Amino acid sequence: MTLAERALERLEVWPDLSAGPSSCGAGRALRSVHSEIVHFHSGRDVDLHLTVPAIERFHADLVASTAVRLVPGSRWVTIHLDCDADVDLLMSLVSVALKAHLAQGPGEGPHLASCNFHRVTVMPRDHADEHG
Repeated sequence: MTLAERALERLEVWPDLSAGPSSCGAGRALRSVHSEIVHFHSGRDVDLHLTVPAIERFHADLVASTAVRLVPGSRWVTIHLDCDADVDLLMSLVSVALKAHLAQGPGEGPHLASCNFHRVTVMPRDHADEHG
């Protein structure tokens, strides 16, 4: 079982989330009453709809994490799951995202809420360390 599959399995039992296909057409999604929150694109890559206010609030911590990739102007962050700590980070950030969406109210239209799929390239950490 991949790390993303384990994370999906843990999150599917959260009462505020329901599973279904992702709107981007790649992988599974978990959504709240208001909008899609998480897209599971592969065994390791997950997009999380964190919202702009939440990204701004936690920007320094997100940038410092080797698991998180930010795309300028996106309401989503990409999380690369390499270890159990990354799954724990995802769980914490999903909780933040749910609170952010609850505060924000009903979600944006699909054209405003596009995830980062195909917009982020994640290099494995050991490979990235060799080059830089």
